Amino acid sequence: MSNLVKTTNKPKFSVAIQSDTYKNLINNTLGDKDRASRFIASISSAVATNPALQECDAGTILSGALLGESLNLSPSPQLGQYYLVPFNDSKRGCKVAQFQLGYKGYIQLAIRSGQYKKLNVLAIKKGELIKYDPLNEEIEVNLIEDEEERENAETIGYYAMFEYTNGFRKSLYWSKSKMEKHALKYSKGYAAHKGYTFWEKDFDGMAYKTMLRQLISKWGIMSIDMQQAVEKDMATINTDGTYEYVDNEEDTIIEQEEPKEEVEVQNENTEKEVSMNEL
Repeated sequence: MSNLVKTTNKPKFSVAIQSDTYKNLINNTLGDKDRASRFIASISSAVATNPALQECDAGTILSGALLGESLNLSPSPQLGQYYLVPFNDSKRGCKVAQFQLGYKGYIQLAIRSGQYKKLNVLAIKKGELIKYDPLNEEIEVNLIEDEEERENAETIGYYAMFEYTNGFRKSLYWSKSKMEKHALKYSKGYAAHKGYTFWEKDFDGMAYKTMLRQLISKWGIMSIDMQQAVEKDMATINTDGTYEYVDNEEDTIIEQEEPKEEVEVQNENTEKEVSMNEL
């Protein structure tokens, strides 16, 4: 019999979060009873709408959610700031929740640093790219003007840039094939073509996140919150503070429904330059 049956003996998250142990952990971490009450209501609602997440070890759900709360990010899938993703962890013999920062979470954390005047990431469509000079970091494009036509056009690459308030700029361009190789290297589920990883559900959204992570982590100013988010992104976090990267092992992401609203919000922001004054 599968070791995953062990999870049936553990209390559901809705029950576990009401225990004195978890309530004390939440109160001690957040230090404010009103904030703790709002947090419990918010994360309970997020878990209740995801049947697969309800079956995960409650400690990993709580730890991932507390990290999101400490970063002042919302657990709402519709906002796309961070996700708690269910995994089958073969080592533990149970289902666990993995903390995944969304690309909008990267944008929010960058905004709060007060250092970025502009931050932009978008897909480049077939026929748009005229030239990208990696030495001088200059891109020349002729964007398709019709929004519907552009949305339906084939994506050939991804571009990201930032500009500090002091005028310093940095940009990055990756071809679609380079992004594909990156996804195959770092996501076991995608490499196995399981059909329900975030890379397969929303390749562009994951590509935007990758571009921002590459750009900011290598050349950007990173606040303490940003450093913590980057360090623990894609990890399963335990109640004792330790963490491990589940997808680097031969574990399996659990199929789950992705809210339609999230996809629509991402499509609305795909081609829009993000200015620090606008957000």
